[in-house]
Amino acid sequence: MFVEILSDYDAVSARAAEIVLAALRRENPVLGCATGSTPIGLYRRLIALGNEEGLDFSRIATFNLDEYVGLPPEHPQSYGRFMREHFFDAAGVDPARVHMPDGMADDLEAACAAYERSIEVAGGIDLQILGIGSNGHLAFNEPGSSLGSRTRVQALTEKTLSDNARFFGEGEAPPRKAVTMGLGTIMEARKLLMLASGTGKAAAVRDALEGPVTAMCPASALQMHPHAHILLDEAAASALAYRHRDGVAEPKR
Repeated sequence: MFVEILSDYDAVSARAAEIVLAALRRENPVLGCATGSTPIGLYRRLIALGNEEGLDFSRIATFNLDEYVGLPPEHPQSYGRFMREHFFDAAGVDPARVHMPDGMADDLEAACAAYERSIEVAGGIDLQILGIGSNGHLAFNEPGSSLGSRTRVQALTEKTLSDNARFFGEGEAPPRKAVTMGLGTIMEARKLLMLASGTGKAAAVRDALEGPVTAMCPASALQMHPHAHILLDEAAASALAYRHRDGVAEPKR
């Protein structure tokens, strides 16, 4: 892993945009996208830089990490709508090249298998953007998920449901299940880029980067990836025992 600690959320977003743009300059790039509050700053910067530099986002293919089961694409909290509102529409991503897990499928198991095949047909994911849950989940791979898991339906923990409830209206509960890329699927991306911001993620970041590799902290699987790039702000890095600067770990002072 290569870990960079930056001053704040804006600095994390700016650095992430640099890394993603470098990947998108490849021929026929395949980008793995994430949702949630953390990557919003990244998407805003990509749109702005794309406009400034005249970049053509229509040639990229995208695969999203997850989607709620039972939320139609037009629902305000569906991840498909999130991506359209925060990135795809303004960036000019070709809808025909967008891939989202199908949480509305009649046969969810078949839909998950089809999603895996579509990643293979695309030649795999070049760069997968990731966040981290406060309980250490990656995508919706909750604690206890197999490190070799594939795209599947995942029951969400009470912690995740509580964390996500703020995005839903009063009296509206978040879905209790989601379709998610598995950890094994994520680990097959050629490069991983994980972003974390805020003290609420500090314990999960510590466990993921400095703890043992264990299914109880799914994000710890990042330790086994040959090209995992981690961007943290000072708050998210505050629980680390070692500070990583320029690729060199130093005892925290």
